[in-house]
Amino acid sequence: MIEFNNVSLTYPNGTKGLKNINVTINKGEFVVIVGLSGAGKSTFIRSINRMVTATDGELRVNGDNILPYKGKKLRDLRTNVGMIFQHYNLVKRSSVMKNVIAGRLGHTGTLRTLLQLYSKEDLSLAYTSLQRVNIAEKVHARADELSGGQQQRVSIARVLTQEPDILLADEPVASLDPPTSHQVMSYLKRVNQEDQITTIVNLHFIDMAMEYADRIIGMRGGEVVYDGPASDVSEKTFEEIYGRTIREEDKVGGEDHAS
Repeated sequence: MIEFNNVSLTYPNGTKGLKNINVTINKGEFVVIVGLSGAGKSTFIRSINRMVTATDGELRVNGDNILPYKGKKLRDLRTNVGMIFQHYNLVKRSSVMKNVIAGRLGHTGTLRTLLQLYSKEDLSLAYTSLQRVNIAEKVHARADELSGGQQQRVSIARVLTQEPDILLADEPVASLDPPTSHQVMSYLKRVNQEDQITTIVNLHFIDMAMEYADRIIGMRGGEVVYDGPASDVSEKTFEEIYGRTIREEDKVGGEDHAS
């Protein structure tokens, strides 16, 4: 469970990234955060693994306030909370397997990782993770030989190898074409359902949010302005969240849907 209790974040220059957030996300939920650029979506997500640190309130993960965490407690938190980025964050010159096995870093320690001393169990887990996102045939390829969609699938496999309880995805399909975007989202949804990993995804595209989310949280100006089941959401809801009419660029395009 993730609990935001009156959470605010004020940057040193006085900008408010988050304003009095009160949200509870339960284990196993698939939550999509929507809002325009600058709405606070990335700040919300990155506060959960302390990539940014809230300045007021309490932020509880599995009952424990994570805001004072330092050292080992912070490392353990980041092992438990996996993260997928818009630009994949892979080591481009390394093989797919080396990128995926890096998900074990929090479990094996830096020295064993540097020396590439991985157990058979870790290697097996990494390969299984690649199989789960249908990219095991690229296990020996260099990351920079892959397409954007393939690289994002490798980054999902890396997170699976980490074995987290919580998965955060910050605009994971922003750089991808519509069919590939749907493919990546369907893998995230499947992992959420099969492993009961609490999944929180930032998205720009309203049609994709409505298709994959269990629950949608709308943000504007660092505040939560909507929170409800995806089944209750319409285009009018998004217009209220965004504070403007919906445009074509707010949609990824359903006609190119890939199976």
